[in-house]
Amino acid sequence: MTTIAFVRHGNTDWNIEKRAQGHSHNPLNETGFKQARAVAERLAKEEWDLLLSSDLLRAKQTAEIISSRIGLPILYDERLRERNRGEIEGTIEEERIQIWGKDWRSLNLWQESYQSLRERGRQFVEDLYQRYPDKKILVVTHGFFLIHMLYELCPNETNEKDALDNTSITIIRSKNNGWEYLLYNSTSHLKTEEITN
Repeated sequence: MTTIAFVRHGNTDWNIEKRAQGHSHNPLNETGFKQARAVAERLAKEEWDLLLSSDLLRAKQTAEIISSRIGLPILYDERLRERNRGEIEGTIEEERIQIWGKDWRSLNLWQESYQSLRERGRQFVEDLYQRYPDKKILVVTHGFFLIHMLYELCPNETNEKDALDNTSITIIRSKNNGWEYLLYNSTSHLKTEEITN
C-alpha cells in the first residue's frame, strides 16, 4: 500500500491578513518557521521514502526545514501549487468588494476553476501511486489545494469547506483502488499558544 502524508505549509503574514495567496512567493513569518520546525521534529520520528513540495516560497521554506531534519532531498512539483487566484491575488475580501462589488465571485477574474484544481490534485496522486508503489511519501503543499484534492479522492469522507491548519498532517493510504484516511488535520506537534497563533 502507498501511504502519502500531506503537510500544509507554515503560517504567513498573508494567512493572518486573510489575503488570497495564490501563486505568490510570500515567505513564512516567525510563527510559520516555528511551526515548520515543530512538524519536522514530529516527522523525524518515522521513516520516509520520498519528500515532494510545491515550489512556492512558503511551501519551499517549510519543506527545507523538514528536509534538513529527516535527511531526504526535496523534489519540487508545480502541480502542488496553491489555486491560481488570478486578479484577486494579494487582496482581502473588503478590497475585492470595493474593486468589483459584493458579487465579485460571479465575475471571471481568471481564477483557476475548482474542477481544474481537483483534477490537478488527482493526477498528482495517481502519478505517485504508479511511480512509487508501497512507499511512504511526504508532500508539502497548500490548504485550499489540499482540501479540494482530498475531496476529489475521498468524497464520502471529506467536506470541501473544511479548513486545514498550518503545518497540519493529513495521511491517506491506498485501498481497493481508492484512498482512505489514516489521519486528518493533525496538529499535535503544535503544543504552545505561541506556535498555534
